[in-house]
Amino acid sequence: MNLRTCVFPCAGFGTRFFPATKVIPKEMLPLVDRPILQYGIEEALGSGLDKLIIVMSKGKDAILDHFDRTAELERSLSERGKLDLLAEVDAVSRMAEIISVRQKEALGLGHAVMQAKDAVGNEPFAVVLPDDVILSDEPCLLQMRHVFEETGRPVVALMEVSADDTSRYGIVGGKMLSGRRFHITDMVEKPKINPPSRYAIIGRYILPPELFTILGKTERGAGGEIQLTDALRELLRAGDFYGYVFEGKRYDAGEKLGYLKATVDYALKHPTLGGAFHAYLQGLMDDGKTAGAPRPVDRRAGDRRRV
Repeated sequence: MNLRTCVFPCAGFGTRFFPATKVIPKEMLPLVDRPILQYGIEEALGSGLDKLIIVMSKGKDAILDHFDRTAELERSLSERGKLDLLAEVDAVSRMAEIISVRQKEALGLGHAVMQAKDAVGNEPFAVVLPDDVILSDEPCLLQMRHVFEETGRPVVALMEVSADDTSRYGIVGGKMLSGRRFHITDMVEKPKINPPSRYAIIGRYILPPELFTILGKTERGAGGEIQLTDALRELLRAGDFYGYVFEGKRYDAGEKLGYLKATVDYALKHPTLGGAFHAYLQGLMDDGKTAGAPRPVDRRAGDRRRV
């Protein structure tokens, strides 16, 4: 019952964000002033989880570099008296000790989680999909942790979606209980017709170590990959399984429109940028222009210059 471990699957190619993620890991794309992954790391730490495991693939060393010490940069900032920037850099490097494991083949989310088996050990663990960024007063994982500690059973984060969107998510069936809890009796991955509810699983899970045994026996499913949902459905047969309709707003920052929405909302919440950014957006809404905004490009003038 000692929940202190969190697994971050970060081995995907980020194809929904091509070409930006051709070289840069999607988890390192900046959301205002920090990479997407850092928000997930901070959520885990704020929920009392301090053993952090990142499942990576080849070419994603920038993830570990971000949370490592950068002696040359720190020395340069110190010598130039930029102590405020030095403090920000130092805070990131001291934020957490990261354990990294490698997923050598892209065989699905279930396979990625399976790679963390030895690092997790025989204890419950959380899984955070960094693409799912959640803006909330209380960390989403901490909200879920309360349910886990009271029940001792697996918990997934749920979000109510429109009827038109149920075919885009794993949808749960069961019964809504009090306190935003949902007793899950069924899971359907991206139902085309007759979804069991409108409650979708999003990228937060608290799971028992027995899941690894199930994953080890799970055959390849949709897309020829080992699907985490298939293993969760098997885990469902072993006893009570809960969902929690979290308080907050979720963004799919792994795709372009969701990323843009998250950028706007997080920028508006930023302690130093929020006011000025709000004024800029208000100006756009009022008359379509703001003081100092760049003028539209005169394509005819550009054509003349190229002649």
